[in-house]
Amino acid sequence: MEQTILVHKRIQEKHPEIFIDDVLEAWKSRIKCQVRTGPWPPQYVAIGFDKKGRALQMVAMYDPAKDELLIFHAMKATETVKKELGFD
Repeated sequence: MEQTILVHKRIQEKHPEIFIDDVLEAWKSRIKCQVRTGPWPPQYVAIGFDKKGRALQMVAMYDPAKDELLIFHAMKATETVKKELGFD
């Protein structure tokens, strides 16, 4: 069974230039991803590129019971997240 990847609708509400397909492509092509310490359930922060070549930062939660990943934040990659992921 393939993992289900969901994209929260509020992403496009807050960033109308970013579509669900952009987020899914950026997640599939992520160049760096790591677990954030502290929150429960664990959050994963990642940077990947969409088909337009934009670097997007994403934050997701994984539900192992459903083998489901929910990407609830996505936007143009910021310097803060680049630094968090070691791109300084």
